[in-house]
Amino acid sequence: MTDFRTERDTMGEMQVPATALYGASTARAVENFPIAKRPVPAAVVHAFGSLKAACAQANLDLGKLDSRRAEAIIAAAQEVAQGRHDAHFPVDIYQTGSGTSTNMNANEVIANVANEKLGLGMGAQGAADAVHPNDHVNMGQSSNDTFPTAMHIAAANSLAKRLVPALTQLAQALEDKAAAWDAIVKIGRTHLMDATPIRVGQVFAGYAAQASYAALRAQRALERTRENLPIGGTAVGTGINTHPDFAGRVCQVLTATLGISFTEADNHPEAQAAKDSFVAAHGELKTIAVALSKIANDIRHLGSGPRCGLGELNLPATQPGSSIMPGKVNPVICESVIQVACRVIGNDATITTAGLGGVGSLFELNVAMPVMIDAFLESVLLQANVAEVMVEKLLTGLEVNVERCRELIDQSLMMVTSLAPKIGYEQSAALAKEAFQQGATIRQLCLDKKLLPADELEDLLNPEQMTRPSA
Repeated sequence: MTDFRTERDTMGEMQVPATALYGASTARAVENFPIAKRPVPAAVVHAFGSLKAACAQANLDLGKLDSRRAEAIIAAAQEVAQGRHDAHFPVDIYQTGSGTSTNMNANEVIANVANEKLGLGMGAQGAADAVHPNDHVNMGQSSNDTFPTAMHIAAANSLAKRLVPALTQLAQALEDKAAAWDAIVKIGRTHLMDATPIRVGQVFAGYAAQASYAALRAQRALERTRENLPIGGTAVGTGINTHPDFAGRVCQVLTATLGISFTEADNHPEAQAAKDSFVAAHGELKTIAVALSKIANDIRHLGSGPRCGLGELNLPATQPGSSIMPGKVNPVICESVIQVACRVIGNDATITTAGLGGVGSLFELNVAMPVMIDAFLESVLLQANVAEVMVEKLLTGLEVNVERCRELIDQSLMMVTSLAPKIGYEQSAALAKEAFQQGATIRQLCLDKKLLPADELEDLLNPEQMTRPSA
């Protein structure tokens, strides 16, 4: 049976689990929001730890907070940033839209841990020499500027440490395949129909370029989240109850601590009232999802078969593909990439809606921030994970079926394209139609008709040469 202790907030007494590091406000929020039954992402909690430590340091430097309390708060907040107290952050994602409950959760946990470090024990915030969650941990702050600032920190940190490196690695893996397969020629396809030849290396260089652009887009998303931090705006963006140099100092501490250059908002009312930077940043993530879905879909189709499909690529077998068809292997990694794209596009709709005027953005505050950062961080995590899986379980072990590529090139009617400059477009089209009706190749039909000298025909129908521009 769980033991409880009694704590108070401004609304009265609450029963709090005896071992919980949080207090009455958090316990009240846990009772009020049994909705998703899933707390805010750990990345947000860790961001709050970094933020509260930076705030305490700034208040100490500015002479607003005594060193005894400040040092205890900083030490406690650093433990939160390190993930040592994640179990004590139970507030649901679907809570107050400003994230007030999570801010108070952080204030209470940090205050209790700080008081323990001072030898005062949990629930001691009422003592004269104790750390108080509002008066000291939350000094110069409001939930209205701390939660959105934690959003920026968590998003930027996740982008910098997970998504940008994962996409860079994916681009490199695709570039390696492009270089290795540059001499192999396959048939190109437009509108799902046969087209002129293209080198496999060219195809994969195109995929590598998409992945490289994706990494740049992730970097652009990082730029949008590391800038324009709302901290220092307090309640409505005016900075009431905070030192005018507070925000700048907090950003300096965060930059030094996390290795990401964070900057204060140019306009605090805008930074708190709207979340346009997050809508824009996630637009980059949506574009990344679209790019990865293109690469994955092409690879799964080029690997279709093994006998009755295109079969130009041999995908690595990762698991049995059917519970009823023995020996079947499916493009499961490609399918996972495409499903992630579906989710990210859905998250983009959530974030866009959460930023809409009259929905999330209302006068001086956005009130849909928890769901916004939850969706954003999910998109970052899913895409980072799936990019890593693409490298490990799809590109590693992926092979080209060279014989199948040659076979399909030889059968393609679009080989006739290289003859058009010699015999004209209309005669070339007629030749293609005749070859199709007879079931013949373009090469064989030209030889039968003695349309061109054999050596000239051989040169014109050289598939590798057709992949390179000529004068």
